[in-house]
Amino acid sequence: MSLIKSISGIRGTIGGNVGDNLTPLDAVKFASAYGCWLLKRNATKNTKLLVVIGRDARISGKMISSLVANTLVGLGIDVIDLGLSTTPTVEVAVPLENADGGIIITASHNPKQWNALKLLNEKGEFLNAEDGSLILEMAENDDYLFAEVDDLGVYTKAKNYVQKHIDEVLNLELVDIEAIKNANFKVVVDAVNSTGGIFIPALLERLGVACVKLYCEPNGQFPHNPEPLKEHLGDISRLVVEEKADCGIVVDPDVDRLALVCEDGSMFGEEYTLVACADYVLSKKVGNTVSNLSSSRALRDVTQKHGGTYQASAVGEVNVVELMKDSNAIIGGEGNGGIIYPASHYGRDSLVGVALFLSLLANKKISCRALRDSYPSYFMSKNKIQLTPQIDVDKILEQMATKYQNEDISTIDGVKIDFENEWVHLRKSNTEPIIRIYTESTTQENADDLATRIITEIQTIIK
Repeated sequence: MSLIKSISGIRGTIGGNVGDNLTPLDAVKFASAYGCWLLKRNATKNTKLLVVIGRDARISGKMISSLVANTLVGLGIDVIDLGLSTTPTVEVAVPLENADGGIIITASHNPKQWNALKLLNEKGEFLNAEDGSLILEMAENDDYLFAEVDDLGVYTKAKNYVQKHIDEVLNLELVDIEAIKNANFKVVVDAVNSTGGIFIPALLERLGVACVKLYCEPNGQFPHNPEPLKEHLGDISRLVVEEKADCGIVVDPDVDRLALVCEDGSMFGEEYTLVACADYVLSKKVGNTVSNLSSSRALRDVTQKHGGTYQASAVGEVNVVELMKDSNAIIGGEGNGGIIYPASHYGRDSLVGVALFLSLLANKKISCRALRDSYPSYFMSKNKIQLTPQIDVDKILEQMATKYQNEDISTIDGVKIDFENEWVHLRKSNTEPIIRIYTESTTQENADDLATRIITEIQTIIK
């Protein structure tokens, strides 16, 4: 498997050859490039730099985290290590600690053999394209300068960031703690044996919610594919019904994606996590929203219902955040269950998502299924084509754009073709060697049929 390098970090499978996989040498090399970039960026600062790090529970996390921490110390940078943590917790911790940056050791929804380094700036936000490119260039050129012995950084383990993050969430004005406690909710939590098993139950306890734990032991042994999609969530669907729970909560290994299960075991739909949270926020304050091109039209519909304006960005959290800032959006995110709520911070945060969703459910006093049924019904089909080095992706996308040039076309990120009642978005993944094919229509059958047609057309081009 090739090592995947992008502006947001480096990702690969553990073991194998240097440069082809995420080996210890690759982890050190990339952490060195990031640290040297920080040092150059802060060349006039008179005190030592500080970086916050944290990791999810995957098996390789402790090894990679140790390599990253000691590399930064070797560069003369102080390190605060949150240990087992979440992506949004590290994002929150960076400004709280007045740090100069952050690194999250997680491969997000990828299987257990994967790991990655996600890079943050001093705001606790993902790097922009320019900064990410500089780090990649430094890594390619081995452009590092390490500290002498008297100038080494200091390594410190942080404490209590579970509670600090939860406090940040509970202090949000729109989180209705009293209503949630009065609702006497019972929920089932599937944290895929990663750090969500620490953070989500602790949040629910503070909210007075009864919690049934499923796969909440943070040992990195994922019991199912960690991407929170319907086909991977049969166990929690059955348990929600058995426990007569009000809903199920599912998070990915680094807790930046949130999926929900209704009381009857049906999927609320990861696309509708953002829709529901936005519906609640917009009901309290009129404003704008942003999601990416691969997200459901339902957010547009809900935003317009509340008198706001919706815009779509290129895929990628940094792109969503940039457009949210430009449009003064009060909530946004991605259709994969990623909630970005600027009143908290500019990062996908499942803890914030859980608190907003339960606030909505408690205020409306209806079931999870009834809430889902109250939103416009769109159905998505998410597919992919595995890539080989011989496949010219740009040529494929160009030919598809030409074929459908009479439709409403966007090429800001791959090719999105908007038809009257449905759409398809084709793009090369930033995290896996695949072409993603996302479609949405008014029925599941239509969405699946559109996907099948487009995949057949692409395969014809490849041949």
